[in-house]
Amino acid sequence: MTGRLDGKIALVTAAGQGIGRAIAEAFGREGATVWATDLDPTKLADLGAAQARALDARSTAAVDALARDIGGVDVLVNAAGFVFHGTVLDTSEADWDFSFDLNVKSMHRTIKAFLPAMLERGGGSIINIASGASSVKAAANRYVYGATKAAVIGLTKAVAIDYIRRGIRANAICPGTVESPSLDQRIVDLASSSGQSIEAVRQMFVDRQAMGRLGTPQEIAAMALYLASDESSFTTGQIHLVDGGWAL
Repeated sequence: MTGRLDGKIALVTAAGQGIGRAIAEAFGREGATVWATDLDPTKLADLGAAQARALDARSTAAVDALARDIGGVDVLVNAAGFVFHGTVLDTSEADWDFSFDLNVKSMHRTIKAFLPAMLERGGGSIINIASGASSVKAAANRYVYGATKAAVIGLTKAVAIDYIRRGIRANAICPGTVESPSLDQRIVDLASSSGQSIEAVRQMFVDRQAMGRLGTPQEIAAMALYLASDESSFTTGQIHLVDGGWAL
């Protein structure tokens, strides 16, 4: 199929790398006008036809200004996030606040800023990147991360039910462990802090996946493309596991 998003305008946060980038690329290939944002705009330089904008998703003023500048969108993808490793005893007040600000409140900011114009346009699709490590299942040493992603699922369902009769659909994607530059850095950091080799830490992530391999950003983007398209017009308020069977 081609042209699945013809005529649609989409905004993707954290589009500089990993899942966000794969989603922006997939949307562009399928005909959408894509606004790609990232805290580091240099990561957006080679995204082709996408409209690239710097955005600090932790700034309400910056998000509101972007919404005024862009105007209405048909699809909003919230992909910005951060993984903090550790238990409750490892999590400081600052770690907690940063994690919730970036992983949850950034989505509150963008939804609140872009939803009014979506409603004026007659509807739209909101896609939030959550995680299998959330209310779906527990993952060791993901205390605050799991809490934030559970909150994302709750936020998504709340938006879905509040606007279900007004053409707004909101869904959450819950990936398993996915190959990305951020995962590579986390593996390096964890190897350093634990005294293990990089290869051993990477294998640990692979071994916990039921399929015996990591996912790819493109496999997550395929689900986002479905949820952005009219093919999913009867789907809202749901979690969509793309996790290689991790939650089984």
